[in-house]
Amino acid sequence: MSILRRCGTPPPSATVGAMNPRLRTLLDEGHGVVTRREACRVASARVLEDACDGGELRRVLPSVYADAALALGPELLRAAAVRYADGRGALSHTTALDVWGVRPSEPDEPVHLSVPAGVRLRSRKLLTVHRRKDLIIAPPQVVVRQDLPVIRLEQSLVDSWPLLPPGERRAPLIRAINDRRTTPERVAALLAGAPRFADRAELRRLLDLLAVGCRSELEIWGHDRVFTGPGMPEFQRQVPIRVGGRVYYLDVYAEAERVNFELDGAASHGSPGQRERDLRRDAILATVGILTVRFSHYRLYYETAAVRQESLDILAVRRREPP
Repeated sequence: MSILRRCGTPPPSATVGAMNPRLRTLLDEGHGVVTRREACRVASARVLEDACDGGELRRVLPSVYADAALALGPELLRAAAVRYADGRGALSHTTALDVWGVRPSEPDEPVHLSVPAGVRLRSRKLLTVHRRKDLIIAPPQVVVRQDLPVIRLEQSLVDSWPLLPPGERRAPLIRAINDRRTTPERVAALLAGAPRFADRAELRRLLDLLAVGCRSELEIWGHDRVFTGPGMPEFQRQVPIRVGGRVYYLDVYAEAERVNFELDGAASHGSPGQRERDLRRDAILATVGILTVRFSHYRLYYETAAVRQESLDILAVRRREPP
């Protein structure tokens, strides 16, 4: 029986003993993962076979073994996929988004690995292999994060868009922009050269909204339903205003009227402490002539027409006021 067939669930008669110390060292250095080639450099094939039969190792990919004591979670699977690629691939798509810290992987999600077109690696139960023409496993296309090769963030955001459910597509991009890991312009430049895919126009529009300063789903809703259309001025979004040595970012700012509309999220503005900070901030902005008008999450979504009319009325009054 071959090693590949023997590894996995140990037979009832197997006796679990202490792992070979040289194998243990390799596992510790490899984030709980070792390849057959690496193992056979420090121990015989029989030692590897005994570790599998004894339930100390399990095969997770062809010629790639993991410490059986570790849970088969995303981190272990990512390490195994990289060792399986052996320098010929990089983590990509939604797996890369996890490594970049903008979207955690789901427990049952396969690891995504991108390889150059000529690399002969196959998808497996826990691994999806993508072949990409002209991919070079080196900067700037591939960088190292958490000791793992990963496709650059902008490419990963574009690649993941058609893979994610419609309701989950926008959040990773919004977070990446808010965390200043990238910019709408950099993602848009990469999208321009990407192949056609489903809902590409929706991604392009989201990038346009982020480019003008929208930074949340609530602000996008406000842009589309409230602060756009007849009577509305050309608003600026996320405008930095310095007052007394501090910088405040204004959600939706009408510069000529000096009105700042703040869109208060249900979660972030509901506590008494946050309310007090909001009032203090509004008072500071008032010292430089900026009127702050706040709309709650509920009103923006469920009283949209009224909010829009109130905004128009406030702007009209400010235009009539003497400078």
